[in-house]
Amino acid sequence: MTATGLRPRSVAGPTLFARFAYPPNERGLCGPDDSAALLGYAASGVVDGGLRELAAAFDGAWPYLELIAGSNGRPDPLDPAVVEAYWIGNGLSDRAAGAPLARTVVDRFRPRAGRHTEHVLDAVRAGLRPTHCFHVFGVYPWVGLLRDGRAQPAVEVLDCCRIRWGEVVDLDGDSAVVRTRRLAMGPDGRTVALGLPADEVVRVGRAGEMLGGPVAPGRRVALHWDWVCQSLTDAQVRRLALDLEACLAVANAPTLSGSSAPRG
Repeated sequence: MTATGLRPRSVAGPTLFARFAYPPNERGLCGPDDSAALLGYAASGVVDGGLRELAAAFDGAWPYLELIAGSNGRPDPLDPAVVEAYWIGNGLSDRAAGAPLARTVVDRFRPRAGRHTEHVLDAVRAGLRPTHCFHVFGVYPWVGLLRDGRAQPAVEVLDCCRIRWGEVVDLDGDSAVVRTRRLAMGPDGRTVALGLPADEVVRVGRAGEMLGGPVAPGRRVALHWDWVCQSLTDAQVRRLALDLEACLAVANAPTLSGSSAPRG
């Protein structure tokens, strides 16, 4: 249940994927060069072959969806539970952790990442699940920059790219004020932790096209970059917090140093 006592409406898996994939795609960080179409699909809820083709072109996220689906006997990588497992985390991503994830890491990253693959495998051995949080903290090169003492912009990118959560305080057209906790550097300048709650202005739509469906003050929501992507249940918030805690433990471990593997 959300803070208002209302459960978010269920959405089709491809639509859910579009909601979370749009914010980095809009910035040109991953996926095909057609962010307008992705927003249109997310806002309208229309599911067709065009949306599925767009989703499959996200070479960062798609292999995780295939891994999670295959590890759970689900034929469709865009099954809504599979999509939720990647972006937010659930029991399906738990069952794809360990050996299945390690095999995917070796097959996927070793040809181009070489020795950096071992850094990603360190994260797998530490128990991280194949979620977007794993990709951000276990695969991206930004954690390595923290090790080198280059905190900015590393911590900002880690914070914006992870799936964050917060509570809607106010709405104003296509914008919302959300109270959330951002990542902050520790006093040593090398470790990262959640900071104190603060209000942040984020986007909920563009020209009336709502990316994550209707929201209202009091709702718990998921944030990706500066967009509201989806309303959340309390269980989903707890899951995001649990996975972030595990990822921060890996990121802050002195023996791990990140990877130069591809974006996604």
